[in-house]
Amino acid sequence: MFGWFRKKEKEQKKTQKPDEVTRGLLIFAHPTTVIAVEDLLRDEGYSIRVVSPPPSYRTGCDLSVEIPMEAEAEITALLNSVNMTPMDVVPITAQGMEPLHFVREKDFGDYLMVRAANMKMTVEKSTGKIVNISGGGCPDVPYLATSMLGKTLAEAPDPGEVGFSLCAYSLNTAREEIIKAVGV
Repeated sequence: MFGWFRKKEKEQKKTQKPDEVTRGLLIFAHPTTVIAVEDLLRDEGYSIRVVSPPPSYRTGCDLSVEIPMEAEAEITALLNSVNMTPMDVVPITAQGMEPLHFVREKDFGDYLMVRAANMKMTVEKSTGKIVNISGGGCPDVPYLATSMLGKTLAEAPDPGEVGFSLCAYSLNTAREEIIKAVGV
């Protein structure tokens, strides 16, 4: 499904000079800070994504924000001005430094499962009905699952508004990816 993306990514790597750094990671101590930073930077129009940092840069928070390095000075100044200073800004310089994929899809024919971090959501593609929610370890997961299972994507509450944990954030990310893939 994402073959065109991989091809484009490979072409980009070929044209990028070996010593050229185009992307970097903002490292934070808490997932709630990452979520707030994501909202702020998207509202400001920056092209960013939330990813899992390489193991050597994990601080107890398994999320980081990938940014374009040409905007690093602007972004860090903005974050400093609102007291969301990153612990570190790490340039992605080598293959081992690549962030890990935070979101993965698995197509089961009639069903689509999307995993975001440790949370998984599965929907029936033809109806958009949520048939399974699993994973995580946050105390709000049972409530989230109960409030969403058996409903369509359009009917189910937004997990980001109902829950307040990293699991709710991850489940909301999975939901958004499913909506992009199958619609509402």
